[in-house]
Amino acid sequence: MRWSNCYIPTLKEAPADAEVVSHKLLTRAGMIRKLTSGIYIYMPLGLKAIEKTAAIVREEMNRAGALELSMPMVQPADLWQESGRWEFYGKELLRFQDRNGRDYCLGPTHEEVITDLVRGEVRSYRQLPINLYQIQTKFRDEIRPRFGLMRGREFIMKDAYSFDRDEAGADKSYWAMYEAYQNVFKRLGLRFRAVEADSGSIGGSFSHEFMVLADTGEDTIAACTGCEYAANVERAEVAAPAVPVSLPVVGGIEEVPTPGKHTVEEVCAFLGVSQSALVKTLILVADGKPVAALVRGDRELNDVKLKNLLKCDELELAAPELVQKVTGAPVGFAGPVGLNVERVFADHELLTSDGWIAGANKGDTHLRNVSLGRDAKIERYADLRVITPADACPRCGQPIELTRGIEVGHVFKLGTKYSEPLKCTFLDEDGKEKVMIMGCYGIGVSRVVASCIEQNHDADGIVFPPPIAPFEAVLCCLDPKNGETLGKAEEFYAELKAQGVDVILDDRDERPGVKFKDADLVGMPLQLVVGGKGLARGIVEAKDRRTGEKTELPVDGFAEAFRTWRAAVRAGWGL
Repeated sequence: MRWSNCYIPTLKEAPADAEVVSHKLLTRAGMIRKLTSGIYIYMPLGLKAIEKTAAIVREEMNRAGALELSMPMVQPADLWQESGRWEFYGKELLRFQDRNGRDYCLGPTHEEVITDLVRGEVRSYRQLPINLYQIQTKFRDEIRPRFGLMRGREFIMKDAYSFDRDEAGADKSYWAMYEAYQNVFKRLGLRFRAVEADSGSIGGSFSHEFMVLADTGEDTIAACTGCEYAANVERAEVAAPAVPVSLPVVGGIEEVPTPGKHTVEEVCAFLGVSQSALVKTLILVADGKPVAALVRGDRELNDVKLKNLLKCDELELAAPELVQKVTGAPVGFAGPVGLNVERVFADHELLTSDGWIAGANKGDTHLRNVSLGRDAKIERYADLRVITPADACPRCGQPIELTRGIEVGHVFKLGTKYSEPLKCTFLDEDGKEKVMIMGCYGIGVSRVVASCIEQNHDADGIVFPPPIAPFEAVLCCLDPKNGETLGKAEEFYAELKAQGVDVILDDRDERPGVKFKDADLVGMPLQLVVGGKGLARGIVEAKDRRTGEKTELPVDGFAEAFRTWRAAVRAGWGL
């Protein structure tokens, strides 16, 4: 490819609505253009990066035994109604009607469609296991699309679905996909962690997220510094505390006026105590019914853990009116003593001490010397709080480190969440009908490209890893009007192509500074400069885009010298 023949409309400035680095640089590098909110045109270089990512994903899926197909983006409503997700999925599901008044949606995911396909085709245990995947456009009507390809409404995704006879087979399929994902992200040259995660709206019993590590990531990861344990903070376990055999006997409850002190900080400052001495009582609504959750005053409730404990579909903080109704007090004065809520849960850290300060369920009043065992009715103690850097790893006891990450892949063990309501069954060896066990495995292909840039960039532009770069090498001819210089550049260009390098020859009639800036902006990992002065000295200047290190390659013996240098650059990426 020659730059003069390629459409690469680079820009000096990023659009005003671009908030994150990847959005800015993808636009400036001429890789995407916005059509409308959350929907983008993939320009030639952007599409090349996406296609290279998809090719690696496809190779690893095929190697793991998955079979590729392609399913329609338009899906009939009756399948979603059959699974129970037509209403549950919410407004992200873009619904519409055809000319005959039949309901449809644009597919945000394809569990219903693939399950419908398999239930109509697979009848015997002899046909299992099976794993089917596609790489296809999805649509989710995000309430606030932003960050370019990081959170768009239309995006490219690889989604795979496994069907097995039993749990043992489903586990085998799950871990085969887990290993395939490890291979994908290693081959892409990205720094990542596989973390335990909550299954969210997809459902299922077990899942891992694959996170590209980046300071701009929206997700927080709790990662052990001593072992392989890592989890999204929504899922990260807090090890059960050592509970004392007996606790000191506390005196009777004492009411303390706390006028106008609503927050933990205000109450503790007023009373002159540490926030760890207070029990925070939160009133929530689980599937329409009020529940209470207790955590230490200096801790944060993990609502995902509570939701999973309750096995409810919806969980949200109670409105002030409901708080007033069940506590008899305004927000800020709820407490576990005499609380008019049937179900009360407490974080297991509260078992380690007694004599707490808590709200009195009475305006402008708190209580001292609260003993949860004596004064409150706790249905269950459990791990209900958000992990902190001060907590130990729940697996090995070593320190935990909180880092940021961007979710680019997710593997789910679905069980029978979809196969049971959709009656996706098979006949076993004894002729008995059984429900298939499912798994679901997604990679946001277009999001991977954006995440790569969030992780790999500098002040000059994108720093692409070689496998995902639109072109691995750029060959800058500084004087294309000079026949000798252009001729040598053409020779090197032919040699790189012969070595299997995806290379672009910058043959534009532009100043060297323009070419260098564009090469850095677009992020070509290998940069070669062919100029009259260099050729006179018998060298070609080579630059590693990642490190900025420059090397002089000899004109005589260029092919072998380039091969050695290229291998060294790739090794720096861990490839």
